[in-house]
Amino acid sequence: MPFTVVRMNLVAPHEPPETLSARYRAAVEMAAYADAHGVDTVQTEEHHGTGNGWLPSPFAFAGAVFGATSRIAVTVSAIIGPLYDPLRLAEDIAVLDLLSGGRLVTVAGIGYRPEEYEQAGVEWGRRGKLQDLLLETLLKAWTGEPFSYEGRTVRVTPRPFTQPHPMLLVGGSSKAAARRAARLGLPFFPSAHLPELEAYYREQLALHGTEGWTMMPAEKTPLLHLSEDPDRAWALYGEHFLHEARMYASWQSKDIRSAVRSAASTVEELRAEGVYRIVTPDECAALGAESLVLHPLCGGMPLEEGWRSLRLFTDDVLPRLHG
Repeated sequence: MPFTVVRMNLVAPHEPPETLSARYRAAVEMAAYADAHGVDTVQTEEHHGTGNGWLPSPFAFAGAVFGATSRIAVTVSAIIGPLYDPLRLAEDIAVLDLLSGGRLVTVAGIGYRPEEYEQAGVEWGRRGKLQDLLLETLLKAWTGEPFSYEGRTVRVTPRPFTQPHPMLLVGGSSKAAARRAARLGLPFFPSAHLPELEAYYREQLALHGTEGWTMMPAEKTPLLHLSEDPDRAWALYGEHFLHEARMYASWQSKDIRSAVRSAASTVEELRAEGVYRIVTPDECAALGAESLVLHPLCGGMPLEEGWRSLRLFTDDVLPRLHG
């Protein structure tokens, strides 16, 4: 049985607030539908100042999803750790962990867009040190005990539901990220299929005498959309996938390694790449992948088409996978 994911980043270029509000509410309704039909997690993410509404506040969205669901997890993959106040983040995650009964999974990365740091007034060159401070503070804060923070004694309450602490992974594609995760005994979430980095992380675990594990994307993890007629869907909705692919690609330098990486400049090129795939229910059920990532509202997809894709996935494909 593959691990099943519904991805939500709420990208919607040129959408006015009144229709964007409907999109946000539909996303929560879709999460509730996915919850009722056995999907494992809703995955969301964080970017700032993008011009197309890319979700900037993943924990607020997670809270709405938890209020509408009972069993599905929410994976925030990933927050830009150095942009957060560590004490406030510890409180927010603790509250969400309590509200959800332990269903929040947070991946903390450092990001790769200097303009997001500039907007937040955070020095780009300090991002590594700030990430260390964030992670160390979260682990101390969630004990519920007083500790020293920047020269003063602080205490974060309430204690979270999950013990010893809420699920927290260190994300990234660098050796520095792997070392950071190993030093703190935290799981590692490489941003792409990087077996050599996973091996380095294991070496670092042994060096530091800590324990951990890796959650790594498969070598190919396409973003899926379901349709009974993929040719028609590509013709009608391909521009939505291309919008997201091109914007994401515009942020990535040659040094950035990501599971989602496209060089396409046309819908035809994007379809040929296979990074974004529109498949029939039969094709989806036959993929044999370790994980299936559905992206029903990709790039401002019309809500009715997003719902069609989700229902084909939950009502047609999942029952076959469950056997």
